[in-house]
Amino acid sequence: MRRYGPAVLLALVGAAILRVSLFSELYLRYVQAGLRPYLVVSGAALVLLAVAVAGVARGAAVHEAEGHEGGDGDGHEGGDGDGGGDGHEGAGDHAGHSHSDTHSHGPAGPRVAWFLTLPALALLLFPPPALGSYSAEREAAQRAAQGVGTFPDLPSGNPVDLTLGEFGSRAVYDSGRSLKGRTVRLTGFVTRDGDGAWYVTRLLVSCCAADATTAKAEVRGVEAPPVDTWVTVTGMWHPEGELGSTEAWPPVVDVTSLRRVRQPDNPYEKR
Repeated sequence: MRRYGPAVLLALVGAAILRVSLFSELYLRYVQAGLRPYLVVSGAALVLLAVAVAGVARGAAVHEAEGHEGGDGDGHEGGDGDGGGDGHEGAGDHAGHSHSDTHSHGPAGPRVAWFLTLPALALLLFPPPALGSYSAEREAAQRAAQGVGTFPDLPSGNPVDLTLGEFGSRAVYDSGRSLKGRTVRLTGFVTRDGDGAWYVTRLLVSCCAADATTAKAEVRGVEAPPVDTWVTVTGMWHPEGELGSTEAWPPVVDVTSLRRVRQPDNPYEKR
């Protein structure tokens, strides 16, 4: 059975990739939507490779079995001759084979290698969740200087739906103060800091979850739900500090309404 270990491992990993990319939207927890075709092709390739590896292993097993059968026949013929020593040597060879069969490893590798299937099986059955408050809190407070400038006009009407990334950029860097007097609606998950303030937060990604950065807005005026709860808040920008300064970050929103929502299929914003 050990000879089929690589095939099983390849099949499990391929099936896990296909599960999150082809048969569900779970891949959006880890990568951008545009990478879905590559995941599907990769998963299918791994499954096909597993089938090929299993076929090669089966062929090797059949060939080995035929070789053993041929060897047994030759040994019997040698025993019928006058060389009694040949029969003794055959017995010794048989004992050698028996001793070898008791070992815990062979051409297919040690039995402990089967433990490598556990991570792949866990990935198949229990896909990791999307990044949350812990990842957001780990990011350093320092932000790259972007420079103050003007932004395009916001759409007419209130409230205006904004991503947290755009809201933060306009609040901190927009010299035209396009947020002033406007009601905005923001969606994200709840995070807190040690001072008691709480934030509506979203993680921004360029390619995948590994390069995620944080966009957030401090919420004032309503009580905080539990950490990692997804909410939609509606309110107005509360200016603080000079544009482009550390005092202006994170931006503040005076919230008039809060609604709990389910986590979206794609929990990230594109950076």
